[in-house]
Amino acid sequence: MKSIDIEVPIGCIFGLLGPNGAGKSTFINIMAGTVVKTSGSISIWGTDIDANPRQSRANIGIVPQELNIDAFFTPRETLDMMAGLFGVPKAERHTDDILEMVGLTEQADFYSRRLSGGMRRRLLVGKAMVHRPPILVLDEPTAGVDVALRQRLWDSIKRLNQAGVTVVLTTHYLEEAEALCDRIAIINKGKIIAAKTKADLLASAGQKTLHLSLTTPPPLPLPDALGAQWRDGRLSISFDPATSNAVDILQKVRFAGFEVSDISTAEPDLEDVFLSLTK
Repeated sequence: MKSIDIEVPIGCIFGLLGPNGAGKSTFINIMAGTVVKTSGSISIWGTDIDANPRQSRANIGIVPQELNIDAFFTPRETLDMMAGLFGVPKAERHTDDILEMVGLTEQADFYSRRLSGGMRRRLLVGKAMVHRPPILVLDEPTAGVDVALRQRLWDSIKRLNQAGVTVVLTTHYLEEAEALCDRIAIINKGKIIAAKTKADLLASAGQKTLHLSLTTPPPLPLPDALGAQWRDGRLSISFDPATSNAVDILQKVRFAGFEVSDISTAEPDLEDVFLSLTK
């Protein structure tokens, strides 16, 4: 870790992205108190982790990558035990509400070893919420989960956020970050190399691509002035929207003698931005 400077706004879903070994899990472990930092400061919900480590840990719920669940406890027993470890009195526990929230009401009294991988992931989210923390940190929450269960986990995360929980998410699934996150930071080699709203980050990619279907295939080679490529039966032209626009490009195409039958525009996605920044 070299230079991590992040401010997570209250109430957002914040994505922390980076390649393997970039420092994401180390950063989370420092927040959790399982790794001791050598310098700097971290404040969780207004509480410095060094000045008041007990309260700072109470302000956060962490869902780790590993499935750390006792196979011989039921989900109900697991949540009750976790609430007890956090000192939540029995009268103030909301085990049934959590089971409902993560979709495990029907499996509440099954041994955890009988749960599927996706159900265990959802149980981890429930464990992290037993003390009602204002911040939830999810470290690769959908790793190894199939598409349908991943969607269900996404829905659970969105519901938590709508209920007022601030969510910090690390993931290698860039479509997951693009679908869920309001703000995104990209970490590489222990340093933050970008931290913006999702919209600003996508806009920073700069390039758009115009795909044009022509009534007849063009003669090759194409005119250099177009800056175009003929591939997959379409004319593809990349441009920077800050300096050009689709109307100007279409005029150049018509001036070159090509008749356009269909048009589509491809926007840069988060994967394009991520690969560009991390190289």
